[in-house]
Amino acid sequence: MNIVFLDSASLPCALPRPPAASSWTEHDATSPDDVVTALSGAEVAITNKVRITRTALEQLPQLKLICVAATGYDCIDLAACRDAAVTVSNVPAYSAVSVAESVIGSIFVLRRHLLAYRQAAVEQWPGSAHFCVHDQPVLDVEGATLGIVGRGDIGSRVARLAKALNLKVLFAEHRGAATVRAGYQAFTDVLEQADILTLHCPLTPQTHHLIGAPEIARMKTGAILINTARGPLVEESAVLAGLQSGKLGGAALDVLEVEPPPANHPLLRCNHPDLLITPHVGWASQSSVERLKTVLLKNIAAYAEGKPVNVVS
Repeated sequence: MNIVFLDSASLPCALPRPPAASSWTEHDATSPDDVVTALSGAEVAITNKVRITRTALEQLPQLKLICVAATGYDCIDLAACRDAAVTVSNVPAYSAVSVAESVIGSIFVLRRHLLAYRQAAVEQWPGSAHFCVHDQPVLDVEGATLGIVGRGDIGSRVARLAKALNLKVLFAEHRGAATVRAGYQAFTDVLEQADILTLHCPLTPQTHHLIGAPEIARMKTGAILINTARGPLVEESAVLAGLQSGKLGGAALDVLEVEPPPANHPLLRCNHPDLLITPHVGWASQSSVERLKTVLLKNIAAYAEGKPVNVVS
């Protein structure tokens, strides 16, 4: 099998050559204009975030399997894959532990203003008249209300960790849903009640800019927003405005709408003391990366044996 990895450098360590590969090519990165050339003659494509479109598929008649090196597969035109009889597999739940721990860590960072207090230790503590510096009010994590959008593997694991810390957990129903399922609360009710709102839903046309200016306006003043899912779930200008006005007490963003972002991105230039931005690494604990590689290789091996697994289309 001719197997091509389009963006192998998106993993922090190398994926071993699949045993089924008769030809194995790794590209550190592939631009949209180079996808067809990179996959010419390939039967199997591996992609993390490089988009594979209908236009590309129409020029790749030999392509039979796309392995997404992630759980989310919004970079793939699934309808086009079905039309072209191309199988698409993903790696479900591999990063649930890593992302959930990232969320809980962010809650502690922002509720306790650890970024601001790190700066206060450098700038104010040496000249303080007292043994401590009181800069911003420290908020306990215990007893806070956590709103979760998305109840898959990651959202459910976040909830379990949060309950162990005695947070009150609310799962949000779909925005605009006519009925509310058991175990959920109306989307707007969760917005209004949550001290912390964390997003764990897929990016779809319905969830694009799920959190914008109207939603932030309904949130508690001082509430925290966390997004470790997909950047376009939030309207970035609304987040920036919410931070600048004080409506949002803080935000932890592991994802942005365009990745990598431009150097002059307004959120990267924002000096809010409780804005935590990380470069899409919430998923990337060492154990998660090893699980990802193991399942990727199993997906390819299963396909080679005629019994594809983790098929999403």
